[in-house]
Amino acid sequence: MEKKEAAVLALRMLVSAIVNKEKEKRYKISKEKQELKDAELEKESRLTDEEILEVIASEAKKRKESIAEFEKGGREDLVQKEKAELEVLQKYLPEQLAEDELRKLAKEAVDKVGAKEMKDMGRVMQELMQKVKGRADGTFVSKVVKELLGEQR
Repeated sequence: MEKKEAAVLALRMLVSAIVNKEKEKRYKISKEKQELKDAELEKESRLTDEEILEVIASEAKKRKESIAEFEKGGREDLVQKEKAELEVLQKYLPEQLAEDELRKLAKEAVDKVGAKEMKDMGRVMQELMQKVKGRADGTFVSKVVKELLGEQR
């Protein structure tokens, strides 16, 4: 998604949220735009599309972690709030890889680097993350690679 397309999509979603009186969504879209601006100021230049996606992915990951913690604490009100924010963020991210597709790519990476045991995990992850960056959560990728390397024993 190009930067202009993402900006137009964000604006459309913001207008839609205002029209439909969706306070939660309206707040979240506005907040994310500010976080992107903060990242640009930090870098002292315009963010590339890839960097924008990294910021959004980082925010989505924070929401997932918050959801898990709030569920442990029995705070259903906050769980729902975080889930609503996560839903908005995920609309900006590329579609995530299916588990079977990720496993296939992981097997290819294991074969390519000649990994035989767990100590080779770093090399496999380096190879694999180049292919799946932005399309799969690093924690999930790590879990799949560990399973594959564990099977090879």
